[in-house]
Amino acid sequence: MSDSPSLTPSPLLTLPGAVPAPDDSPDAGVAWHYGDPLREQRSAQTTAAVVDRSHRFVLSISGPERLTWLHTISSQHVADLPDRASAENLSLDVNGRIEHHFVLTDLDGVTWIDTEASYGPGLLGFLQKMVFWAKAEPKPAPDMAVLSLLGPDMRRPKLLAALGLSGLPDVYGAVPLDGGGFLRTMPWPDGDAWDLVVPRDRLTHWFTALTDAGAAPAGSWAFEALRVAALRPRIGIDTDERTIPHEVHWIGGVAEHGAVHLDKGCYRGQETVARVHNLGKPPRHLVLLHLDGSADTRPEPGDPVTADGRAVGHLGTVVDHHELGPIALALVKRTVPTDTALVVGGAAAAIDPDSVPSYDAVQPGRAAVDRLRGR
Repeated sequence: MSDSPSLTPSPLLTLPGAVPAPDDSPDAGVAWHYGDPLREQRSAQTTAAVVDRSHRFVLSISGPERLTWLHTISSQHVADLPDRASAENLSLDVNGRIEHHFVLTDLDGVTWIDTEASYGPGLLGFLQKMVFWAKAEPKPAPDMAVLSLLGPDMRRPKLLAALGLSGLPDVYGAVPLDGGGFLRTMPWPDGDAWDLVVPRDRLTHWFTALTDAGAAPAGSWAFEALRVAALRPRIGIDTDERTIPHEVHWIGGVAEHGAVHLDKGCYRGQETVARVHNLGKPPRHLVLLHLDGSADTRPEPGDPVTADGRAVGHLGTVVDHHELGPIALALVKRTVPTDTALVVGGAAAAIDPDSVPSYDAVQPGRAAVDRLRGR
């Protein structure tokens, strides 16, 4: 755990207006906001904002077999990932339950991985344990850190110039940056999103260069609000020890912006993934809840979601959104009707119907069985 950057507060917390996230927050160590979190959200959604996410755990994998080896022990198809390309990926247990979620980028012979600070040491330990005779070397990279850029104005010439770029790559593409590190394009939280993975000693340089060029400083509150509204889960908060990928929108290869490729070779947990995809339906699904903001108590992650006094799920991230008000992600039983009156943490809650997946499509396995039976 000593390699986790979250143990050391970000140097950006010394900048004017920075309010640190609460000590018990998963974002402890970085700025929660800069005085006006709702305005920061609007900037991140409509103009441009830069968010300090330097508490994420970064590691690197070198060696000529790094991608083919990683391909065999994870859920994503990365064996032939091109240079300057990225992907989301999972490590599953033998029953297909999610153990780790991470983002990876391959650049100039090195695969860079970043994940949640609390999960980083465990992921690194797993990778190091699984190397065996492969020519791959996973190791911590505490000297690297993550910033996130949000908003459509990041494409404006002045901000591109601050990055030293003439344009931005396509989704999951990456480009190197002067002074080390790289920029990659992400599909979330709100469609206009990029990560900088840069040397930690240049965090202040990049943050200042971008804010001087017009990007608004925004805290983790803004990032989380947009992430929740976009139905993007966060491992350990919006998932539990039983979560499978189908429940939280992580099914699909790189092109589908998912973290599980359905047409790749064997990997741990594949049987569950294939069975649910071909023949079944997930027992739960991730939905967006609208919360009653007038309640006396504030729901918290982990609170049970109840209907008529019966537990039907549990709460994940809770956040105030600049347009939607208090919202949350929750894992609820798939059979709970969309219009069910819910209660969580003493507050009334309602499922956003647009967040409920459709299960109308005939699954591949069912279609094959029907053809055999002449239906």
